Amino acid sequence: MSDELSRNERIKEASDYLRGTIAEGLGEEVTGAIVEDDAQLVKFHGMYLQDDRDLRPERTRKRMEKAFAFMIRVRIPGGVLKPSQWLALDEIARTYANGSMRMTTRQTVQLHGVIKFNLRATLQAIDRALLNTIAACGDVNRNVICSVLPEQSGAHATAIELARAISDHLLPRTPAYREIWLDGERIVGGEQEVVEPIYGKTYLPRKFKIAIAVPPSNDVDIFAHDLGFIAVSDGAGGLAGWNVTVGGGMGMTHGEPDTYPRIADVIGFCATAEVLKIAEAVVTVQRDWGDRANRKHARLKYTIEDRGLDAFRAEVERRSGVTLGAARPFAFTSTGDRYGWSEATQGRGHLTLFVQNGRLADRPGAAQLSALRAIARIHDGEFRITPNQNLVIANVPTSRQAEIERLAREAGLLAPWSGLRRNSMACVALPTCGLALAESERYLPQLLDALEARLAAHGLSADDIVIRMTGCPNGCARPYLAEIGVVGKGPGRYNLYLGAAFDGTRMNKLFAEDLDHEGLVKALDPVFAAYARERDPGERFGDFCIRAGFVAATRNGRDFHAEVGNRRGRAGA
Repeated sequence: MSDELSRNERIKEASDYLRGTIAEGLGEEVTGAIVEDDAQLVKFHGMYLQDDRDLRPERTRKRMEKAFAFMIRVRIPGGVLKPSQWLALDEIARTYANGSMRMTTRQTVQLHGVIKFNLRATLQAIDRALLNTIAACGDVNRNVICSVLPEQSGAHATAIELARAISDHLLPRTPAYREIWLDGERIVGGEQEVVEPIYGKTYLPRKFKIAIAVPPSNDVDIFAHDLGFIAVSDGAGGLAGWNVTVGGGMGMTHGEPDTYPRIADVIGFCATAEVLKIAEAVVTVQRDWGDRANRKHARLKYTIEDRGLDAFRAEVERRSGVTLGAARPFAFTSTGDRYGWSEATQGRGHLTLFVQNGRLADRPGAAQLSALRAIARIHDGEFRITPNQNLVIANVPTSRQAEIERLAREAGLLAPWSGLRRNSMACVALPTCGLALAESERYLPQLLDALEARLAAHGLSADDIVIRMTGCPNGCARPYLAEIGVVGKGPGRYNLYLGAAFDGTRMNKLFAEDLDHEGLVKALDPVFAAYARERDPGERFGDFCIRAGFVAATRNGRDFHAEVGNRRGRAGA
């Protein structure tokens, strides 16, 4: 391979289809870690090697190894689980992990704190629940997400079926996962039989994300993804097909203007029967055209910026054999979840719960994990994880609704009054994420308390305003599509972004840099005051920030970093 390729490309090529020396490393008892190359490979198996950064200083003073453990991410296309599967994951969390379940923006569950000695037992328990962690991480197509809009049960059924079909079609074919974690034996001659017809020996240049949206809800943030499909109605209650979006991605690096978030472009329309062909073609074009030398430039968004959208579309059409039609009209109204009860069919209903930052645990006065365990034991419908880190108890018969609502209320799982908190999300960040520069999940509730006080002072408590926080600029909680985006820059310091569209069709813009807690509150308070005083009827907060001149509208890609004036200026605090 060329000397210009990144180190990760060499690791993948030498891995023997993702095997590496993972199996041997699991038996190494002198350390809780695995070797660096294998730490890259296990991502393809659905896990990250991490350590508790809160414990680093003390363990360093005592000359102890870092407190290594693994985060395991389950692959759940569309985020739909049976109650029995929820109970299985709950038991795994309490037996092998840290006693909590973390629901993510990719409609799946993460289990934190699994030590190396328990990895095989954990993955085997997940397998017994008819789940797995294959390709939940790594340079492959990751968990396919889809809209969970409760009112549209028929459309959701189509979307979840399509999400599962895409996920299965793009799944890696290597038997390494089964050999290492389940059977424990390598099939004789298996190395000659491995064929990755879609990915090839070195898989993709970088991670790849797919979403399926059902208007009018953009709960999946369709424009944040490498590939997306937007349902188009036929006008008679059925489905005409899908608009196709390509080139979205949220990650960037502070101080490196060549990296930037980007929203996807709509490239055309296809029939349902053509979706898998289009998905495979988009993936293989990125496989062959993507940058394998610079991982910061390896996402599909940069491939499209470099090659041009027209050339990319033409190559997708050539490989798929599908001529895309003109995009059909569609409209989104929001990116958030619709809390509380909504009617389903046949006398059943859906209850959408609020899970702050996606973290479920038993805390004093809020035994949320126990409450959901009790619900799962009496529920015969579904558990649907939303792309906003919340949970829908779906298809609840009338006879069970009062009991399930009571259990949820007692555990503090019903939606709060605050419109800001209802529309909030945070990534995990410290203490376990190795990329985190600042707090996020643990800090956002404190910031919300302070901001809610200011909103109340201006009569805005119930207004739906989208706020998202990440501990670094990689964008896991999609902060650049939030009306208020808070992005970690260093310990206790954040950049503040304003002006995204409430429906997820426009990114925000940098408003102020390097703010501490007081600086964030001080920066936002006059904007809230102006919004309460000057907004037009029905005007959303992000739209107001642009009209009032607090920030300029961001168009796309490189324009995200364009220097613009605003009503506050770019000063820090």
